[in-house]
Amino acid sequence: MTRVGPRSVGGGVPRSATVLELLFDVVYVFALARLAGRIADDLTIVRHTLLSEAGQTLLFFVAMWMIWSINALTTSIYDPRSPTIQIALVVTMFGTLVLAVSLPQAFGARGVIFAVTYVLLQVLRPLHLALALRRGPGWKSPARMLCWHTVSAVFWLTGAANDDVTRGVLWTIAVGIEVLGLAMAWVVPGFGSNRPRYNIVYEHLAERYNQFFMIALAEVVLETGAAVSFPGLSVGRTTVLVAAFLTVVAYWRIYFYHRSSERAEHPSGSGPAMRLTDRSNFSLLLIVGGVICSAVGFGQVVREPDYPIDWALVVVIFGGPALFLVGRAFLERELQPARRSLALYLGLLALGAVAPITLLFPPMAAAVGVAVVLVGVALFDELHRQSSRAGNPPL
Repeated sequence: MTRVGPRSVGGGVPRSATVLELLFDVVYVFALARLAGRIADDLTIVRHTLLSEAGQTLLFFVAMWMIWSINALTTSIYDPRSPTIQIALVVTMFGTLVLAVSLPQAFGARGVIFAVTYVLLQVLRPLHLALALRRGPGWKSPARMLCWHTVSAVFWLTGAANDDVTRGVLWTIAVGIEVLGLAMAWVVPGFGSNRPRYNIVYEHLAERYNQFFMIALAEVVLETGAAVSFPGLSVGRTTVLVAAFLTVVAYWRIYFYHRSSERAEHPSGSGPAMRLTDRSNFSLLLIVGGVICSAVGFGQVVREPDYPIDWALVVVIFGGPALFLVGRAFLERELQPARRSLALYLGLLALGAVAPITLLFPPMAAAVGVAVVLVGVALFDELHRQSSRAGNPPL
């Protein structure tokens, strides 16, 4: 039987993801679809409540990301083929499904279900690992995580028992505690922290991130395709569909091929960021969030094709690619601190310049504008790669 534990305790983490981890990601296809649906609903409500509704959606997105991210780290430290880890994955998979079903009314009638399920997932996972590793020194790592999640659980459960405003404040504090804990490697005064993370198999972690990124890309295709298929093809809807497809290809190209010239010659299915760090998940949070915004934006353009375009829709359509480029630039700086991503920064400037202009045209222009900018970034990046290979000064 495969032992539980990081490499230093005797377990062996495979470089590739297991079938169960892929099945776990299937649940997140549904979860991301529910989050995209919330963003789409936010765009159709009265404008004076837009910011509060968008804040709720952002809170849920970060919370769902925390569950996935911690599980990805767990299966990159402990052997995912171990029965103990498989039990944790299956339980988390079911809990995530319950959370996704509860999302639409989490600030309403299903708030208690959402909060209790979330707390159980975040508390039982480290408790389960700590008990499994109790005979060795490895139990301290999940125990530290358990301390942080126990504190955040108080705010989750208290918030579920209050009204919308108080609930939003308390749940925001709860998510903030968990994000801070992850950023600080779950440090506990007098009990140490989980850093440095020498036990992470980063090849495995990189593949898990790449798979989640591909799931987010699929959401762009699903949202746009579903929006187009119901009324049928027309010149405008076909144009938006082509723009969405080009955007997906540009996202893929920028994510998987934007890297330093020393590593550009070896594109791999394992992804561009082969040397991820334990802080890379925050960069990928922005990347995936940006892609989901693009999915919603293209779908809304198909559903609301008439002039004038709404300013909130412009923010979503152009804000998504901006988040993606910012996240990818942060990831690049983390992997190559001395390197500056000129193509990504120029893309951000181009998005900022084009976005206000699209307010003067039908929504289709915004979709086309985003596609043109991202394809331009991908082409500029490829020129950079080719120039580096030829030994010329980088662009």
